[in-house]
Amino acid sequence: MAIRAELVDFAPPITLTGVVAAQIESELSFRIGGKISERFVNPGEHVAINQVLARLDPVEQEAELDSAKAGVRSAEAQLRMATASFERQKNLLATGNTTRRDYDQAEAAQRSAQAQIEQARSQLASAEDQLSYTELRADAEGIVTARTAEAGQVVAQAQSVYALARDGARNVIFNVHEWALANTDMDKGLVISLVSDPTVTTIGDVHEISPVVNASTMTIKVKIRLRATPDAMTLGSVVNGVAPMKPRKAFLLPWGSLFEIDGSPAVWVIDPRSTTVSLVPVVVDRYNRGIVAVTSGLAPGQIVVTAGVQMLRPGQKVEIAAETKP
Repeated sequence: MAIRAELVDFAPPITLTGVVAAQIESELSFRIGGKISERFVNPGEHVAINQVLARLDPVEQEAELDSAKAGVRSAEAQLRMATASFERQKNLLATGNTTRRDYDQAEAAQRSAQAQIEQARSQLASAEDQLSYTELRADAEGIVTARTAEAGQVVAQAQSVYALARDGARNVIFNVHEWALANTDMDKGLVISLVSDPTVTTIGDVHEISPVVNASTMTIKVKIRLRATPDAMTLGSVVNGVAPMKPRKAFLLPWGSLFEIDGSPAVWVIDPRSTTVSLVPVVVDRYNRGIVAVTSGLAPGQIVVTAGVQMLRPGQKVEIAAETKP
């Protein structure tokens, strides 16, 4: 049997496998260093905004706060004394019983005391902030995905303690081969389906493409933003993404057409005038179920043998039984 080769537009779908991830995932850390005295949540737990996740030993910060409070009390006492002295000098100056110099000195002392109390209150506010920094709080609602420190461990400022996947929009992370990325048409979105339950589907759009290639896997990380997230597509779920490849011209032949020459794909072509066959090397672009897509080696209108190819030899005369379609 044989088929007449026809050049057609070929745009098969390509299926990628990835995992569901949060669109925003942040590393949470203390704003100061210290020893962790308590931790309250574990990976996988859902947390509310401003919920306390862990706490540092606050002894040092509490001592600084007590010192700052004492400084404020001392500055307030100094201000009261300086204010009383200034008021006396002001009254005495009005009756001519003091000098302008003493008055000016009393006024300067009051202003200095006022500045000192402002400084002491600023130090108190700073000490209160430092004490509040001993508590690590969630900056948004979400799910804790990782914990990198334990109670009793000394951590540095800004050292990651928890990873938090925020509630809300979800992405799918695909690691795509460079060839597939260059030949896939993602402009209209990908159909995303759950591997464990293909009936759960949604649509996703390209959100971010990594500018670098992973040297170990030779793939590129692509983030797909889901337009809607079904409840079943939880964080870490394995999903498939289907998108059409960019259309290109190809000859679609049945699997039975393929032969080989020197280890490379080839097909038998019939000369319609002499009804003899010759072996022609071809380039196969893609193997699909039941068909192969040939991009070069053939010309439109050539007759390709589709059955019994193992029994042919170059120059052999054949009789065409019928044409088949791929």
